[in-house]
Amino acid sequence: MSNTDSLKTNTVGWDDINWLKVERYVYKLQKRIYAASRREDVKQVRKLQKTLIRSWSNKVLAVRRVTQDNRGHKTAGVDGIKSLSPEARMNLVGQLKLTGKSKPTRRVWIPKPGKDEKRPLGIPTIYDRALQGVVKTALEPEWEAKFEPNSYGFRPGRSCHDAIWQIKNSIMNKPKFVLDADIAKCFDRINHLALLQKLGYTGKIRQQIKAWLKSGVIDQRVFTATSEGTPQGGVISPLLANVALHGMENMLMEFAKTLDMRRKSKPNSQIGWKEKVKSLTFIRYADDFLLIHSNLNVVQRCRELISEWLKDIGLELKPSKTRIAHTLTPELSEDGQAGFNFLGHHIRQFKAGKYSSSIHPRTKKTLGFRTLITPSKDACKRHQQKLKDVIKEHKYSHQSILINELNPIIRGWVNYYTNSDASTTGELTRQDYLVFQKLRAWARHRTGDWYKAKKKYWTKIGNNNWVFATRQGDANPLRLLTHTEFGSSSTKYVKVKGEASPFNGELVYWSTRMGKNPDMPTRKASLLKRQKGICNWCCLRFREEDILEEDHILATALGGRKEYKNLQLLHGHCHDEKTALDLEYIRRNSYKNTLKRINKELDKLNWFWDGNDILCIL
Repeated sequence: MSNTDSLKTNTVGWDDINWLKVERYVYKLQKRIYAASRREDVKQVRKLQKTLIRSWSNKVLAVRRVTQDNRGHKTAGVDGIKSLSPEARMNLVGQLKLTGKSKPTRRVWIPKPGKDEKRPLGIPTIYDRALQGVVKTALEPEWEAKFEPNSYGFRPGRSCHDAIWQIKNSIMNKPKFVLDADIAKCFDRINHLALLQKLGYTGKIRQQIKAWLKSGVIDQRVFTATSEGTPQGGVISPLLANVALHGMENMLMEFAKTLDMRRKSKPNSQIGWKEKVKSLTFIRYADDFLLIHSNLNVVQRCRELISEWLKDIGLELKPSKTRIAHTLTPELSEDGQAGFNFLGHHIRQFKAGKYSSSIHPRTKKTLGFRTLITPSKDACKRHQQKLKDVIKEHKYSHQSILINELNPIIRGWVNYYTNSDASTTGELTRQDYLVFQKLRAWARHRTGDWYKAKKKYWTKIGNNNWVFATRQGDANPLRLLTHTEFGSSSTKYVKVKGEASPFNGELVYWSTRMGKNPDMPTRKASLLKRQKGICNWCCLRFREEDILEEDHILATALGGRKEYKNLQLLHGHCHDEKTALDLEYIRRNSYKNTLKRINKELDKLNWFWDGNDILCIL
């Protein structure tokens, strides 16, 4: 047992917890579970999982993630509790236990991006969220050792950019057919019995997971029982959904081994099974998946196999979002349109001339076509609508406020598509032009005259005469970012290793990789590299699921400058601790300075203030 687990909650306060020992102990057990699962030692896996679930270290970590790290932690469940004090957190740690019971979740409806329909979320209570975190920490390493290599959604260390890279890698040398499919109401229709059987757990773990699945929801004070599906909004729900869909890729790879594929040089000779498996590509991100192959008959047969496989877990394909397309030739697609959309990207091949087509990496011959990955039309439309809403909302705000609201949106959108061909195709330039049109209307509305508007809100910086910026004449004006200044390229991204996992112990690889993630802002990536992937406050390595926040080493309220050398990267909870200390220091200094200033004035009257009473000096 760890030293931290031997401590009692009644003798250790929340602020006295040694988080370094706690995280090291939990991660050590997770690595052992992962290694045992890789060698298929089920007995050892179950033994270690029970130890980790009972662990005090795991419980305090789960409570911290739910009540501090999760920036949406102030969303209440059916009990109405939004936040906890340090004393309440310690009490919650002592209460966490597998009881086989669960309170209903609170139904919250959130809009789907670009659509009128809404997505239902089930918000558990803080207690259930923390307990789900305890169980997930113990179960996730086992399944990460089992999950298929081309499953990318809701998994630590994997992102949609890995999925996009895998797509391009599979079609860049040859036009192929693509089964672009979507599962109808995947999270709402998963069969509970099939899921529990696939999980393979017995005893209290099975009872507790079943209780979460059957907990029901309360919507507008009306209780509804849940007989199928996994509640979206729970901590453990993404893992359960991935477990439910696990095995689809393996089934298709087994089918690929039976394909009739002959060599061109020897028509009577079959190619090896490894080459057959390599010819079929399956990529899944949550409930969206693609199947890619050069033979139409193979893709059609795979669609039938997938439909049959999904029936066993109570799911089916969504006809309106399932189509077979060709990456190059429109006539070969079911709907007459070449290419397909996936995760906000549009992937398509175009016929090209001798000097503009792609080059085969091995033979160095021109292929006669070019593969381009660009933002989808819907993604561009949603982005412009979001910018339009912000500009309209700040119709009467100061220019600096508008710029501060627009810059994160532009930066985030371009970072997401930084590994696409948006720059090559001119999409980024088009986005800048559309933003300029909206800002021009905003400026004319405020001034009533275009000549006054451009003189007041646009200035020259460097070689650019049209910079939407404030403080004209200042050396560092606050300016609006442009889409084109970031640039993009679909050839620079390095995909995650096939079966790599954050639980394999390669912390240097994962902390370094975080800085290369397109979702990571440039400044954060630079700070991550400077700190060598280590938090300056707790001295622990950053992990993929951690919240990373920028912090001023010397607070600006204490005279610190807003410059790069005064910045550091901290965990979200570490940032909260440092900010609390900075505020306490500021309050103390303010009190002392106030005391000195008052005494200086009272000294003229031979009076003295000790902070409570004013005394007369005899």
